[in-house]
This record gives sequence, structure tokens and C-alpha cells, in this order.
Amino acid sequence: MERTFIMVKPDGVQRGLIGEIVSRFERKGFKLVAGKVMIISRKQAEFHYAEHSEKPFFGELVDFITSGPVFAMVWEGDDIISLSRLMIGKTKVADAQPGTIRGDYASHTNFNLVHGSDSPESAAREIGNMFEESDAVQFERAIEPWI
Repeated sequence: MERTFIMVKPDGVQRGLIGEIVSRFERKGFKLVAGKVMIISRKQAEFHYAEHSEKPFFGELVDFITSGPVFAMVWEGDDIISLSRLMIGKTKVADAQPGTIRGDYASHTNFNLVHGSDSPESAAREIGNMFEESDAVQFERAIEPWI
């Protein structure tokens, strides 16, 4: 069983796509382990995008991801990192295939709706950056009556 970090970015939240995105992962058979609507701090955003810190678009990434609420999630399932990346689609919207989240809903590469971890190491780092251990426990208690 593998875990990954998935985030509906501010443009996806603003467009009301949280439910659609969550339902795609649920229909695939993955388990939602934790989720919360949050405003990402500048410090969290800079850590999240640290691998891009020397690139000219780093400031734009940080500004965008902190511009409004996101829906941060932890998902669990077999091969979830590679499968979720396929479900999300290519970063460049013009390359995102129909049937993927970005292929179906994104209209601009700078506003590509969703983020998914690209490796187990990234998933661990991103989950640790956005969630505390108590978040998952609280989430499990909250949804327990419905599972």
C-alpha cells in the first residue's frame, strides 16, 4: 500500500471541482486518508516548490498556490503515485490527454487544477509539509460513521 499527496489548487477550488476530482480517485478504488481545505503559507509554498527555487517562474508558483484556498489530501492505494499521475494528466495542458483531470478541465498550464506527488520521497515530504499526524486521526474519526 502506497500513499500520495494530491492537492486541488486554488483554480480548482474556485471552479468548484473538488467533488469531481475526489470522485475520480474514489471510483478508481483509492482510499482518502486525510483531507482539509487550507490556505498554504508562503513558507509551506516555498518548501513545496523548493526544486524550482532557482527557476524564473518560482515566484509565480508561490504566489499562485498561496492566492486562495486549496484542498489538500492524502490518498492510499496500490501503485497510487504512478496511477494518480496518469489520472491527473501532463503538466502542460496542451499535452494532457482527454479523460485525464487536466485534459478534461484545465484550460491553461499555469492553472492546471491539481498537484500530485511524483515519487514516494516527494509524497512523504509534501504530506509532512501540509499535514500533522493529528490531522489524519481527526479525519478518520470524522468519516468513520460513513465507512
